Amino acid sequence: MTVGAVTLDIASWPPLDEEKRVFGQRLLDWAADDAGVGPQLFLVRGAEGSGKSHLLAWFLAGAAGHPRTTVHATVPAAGLTAETFAWSLGRQLGYGPLSPARLLDRVSQDERPLLILVPDLHRAGAGPADLPSAAPETLVAELLEPLLALPHLRAAVEVGTSGLLAAHGAEAVEIVDLGEGGDDGSGNGQASYAQLVAAVPRTADGRPDWSQAPDMVLRRVLDAALGTDDPGGQGAAVRGLLADPGFLVHGSATALTAVLTDERIPVPGRLREVWRRAAPELTAYHTDSAERAALLHAAAVDTDPDLTEYLRPLAHQHWWSAVWARRALRVSAVALVPGVERGLLASDPTGRLRTYDVGSGAALGGTASPSVGASDEAAAPSVHPAFVRPRSVAPRDARSALLLDRSDALLPLVTEDDPTAAFALERIAEHHGSAALAGEESVVTALGSGGTRSPYAVVGDRGGTVHVWSLGEYQDVPRSCRVHEQPVTAVTCVDTADGLTLTFSAGADGTVRLWEASAEPMPVPVQQRRYRTTALAAADTSAGPVLAVAWSDGELHLWHVFSGRVRVLPWLQVCDALALTSEGLLVIGDPEGLNAVRLRLDVLWEQ
Repeated sequence: MTVGAVTLDIASWPPLDEEKRVFGQRLLDWAADDAGVGPQLFLVRGAEGSGKSHLLAWFLAGAAGHPRTTVHATVPAAGLTAETFAWSLGRQLGYGPLSPARLLDRVSQDERPLLILVPDLHRAGAGPADLPSAAPETLVAELLEPLLALPHLRAAVEVGTSGLLAAHGAEAVEIVDLGEGGDDGSGNGQASYAQLVAAVPRTADGRPDWSQAPDMVLRRVLDAALGTDDPGGQGAAVRGLLADPGFLVHGSATALTAVLTDERIPVPGRLREVWRRAAPELTAYHTDSAERAALLHAAAVDTDPDLTEYLRPLAHQHWWSAVWARRALRVSAVALVPGVERGLLASDPTGRLRTYDVGSGAALGGTASPSVGASDEAAAPSVHPAFVRPRSVAPRDARSALLLDRSDALLPLVTEDDPTAAFALERIAEHHGSAALAGEESVVTALGSGGTRSPYAVVGDRGGTVHVWSLGEYQDVPRSCRVHEQPVTAVTCVDTADGLTLTFSAGADGTVRLWEASAEPMPVPVQQRRYRTTALAAADTSAGPVLAVAWSDGELHLWHVFSGRVRVLPWLQVCDALALTSEGLLVIGDPEGLNAVRLRLDVLWEQ
């Protein structure tokens, strides 16, 4: 038993065959080392069929019953490169898919004592055999060894009969002749490319029907094609698979990611760019072909017209699908413009404001540039002082808005010929500016908008209070309520057909709260997670009020407010800004641009 360990009762775990119990107890003893004097690494060795994977699966099945054995991530390494392994590990640890370098940085800052399981490390690697990414040693050197250098991370790793990680002073078990371990999922890996392709059913016109292909074929056919072709993978077999959109939708996403990383391999159109954008999410567990098509289609819009059109029919079968994208348009804030049909106000990181058609993404009218105080059009708004960089906007109409600057100051954006708007917006800015001077808890931390019948501005502050202002009529003071115990990080509101004003807010503690502005807030959060909310948007739709919540781990949640039902939209990037129309068009601002997604409200809440 490991020195300093607390013995765990193996009887509290699922049943384990008698001949395997000695290995199970050693694994439990290693995991229970509360003193921290034992090795960080536990190696499970053995030949095929010995039961190595079964031992790790058994440990995982009972691990949640003890704090020391809680497993934070399990990443089967077969067929993964350092990059795809990092994406999977990042998702499970709650960071979202990250590059190996960024993952190492995040894990180093994570204060939790982490335990991870890595089955099948000896089968890691993918892509052309002459590249380092095809060898498991590359994953070890680029990711696992740096992770094991962190004192708060421990790992139990299956290495087969290889010598991987042997120099790390690990505790190890060698499992032999256990009889019932099976083949560890390896199956028959000797089938040729021709044999695998022959197992794929054909369409009426003789093309491979990848939607009906056996899972084993989908997993292995690209690797088999690489073995058939020249070392650079430029032969007909690989090129044929990469040119077949059906295979892109149904084939192994991890294998495709590894192959498309090799610049020597010719690809049709701009597939490499499109796949790179979609790969972190495509390599997550998505078995629905329509969802995979929707993800790949979303990545192709505004980049590869041919692939976009091919994927569109299948993508439209899903409950969400991309409508348009403007890849070059990075935004820091977006909001629907009251009184302007299909109008969307967006601010880019330089502070330039522009209005777009929400249905097509086309620019409308001129621009307003707060950083210079005026625009080229006489009717366009201006704002002072100079060098404003809005991080949130709350439009009053097409010509005026309230801005939250990166300096945490509320500023009015108005035209010189609209004194009514100027008076109303300046009053709101003055109110919160004076409050911030009087107390640090009143510093503004969030600004949102909403209201299809009458425009609103919603302000959140450092003390956790939410303030609702009508922009359609003058208010001397807002409706205010302390909704959070922590600073407010995002706010939005929606007015419903039955006269309710529903205000949603997110706090720094990971809570999302609902407050109907004429009553008390709900006593419990709508949702609470350990991640930061990056954006909120709400709309009263034909299905009822819907709330969209974007999180720092990359998840995008869609809530049916009255029933509490939720769907997770697997977007391609962390969302920085959101807007939602009553027709179900969701506008997403992310690090690569501005996008619009159509939600099928008739089936959105079907599970």
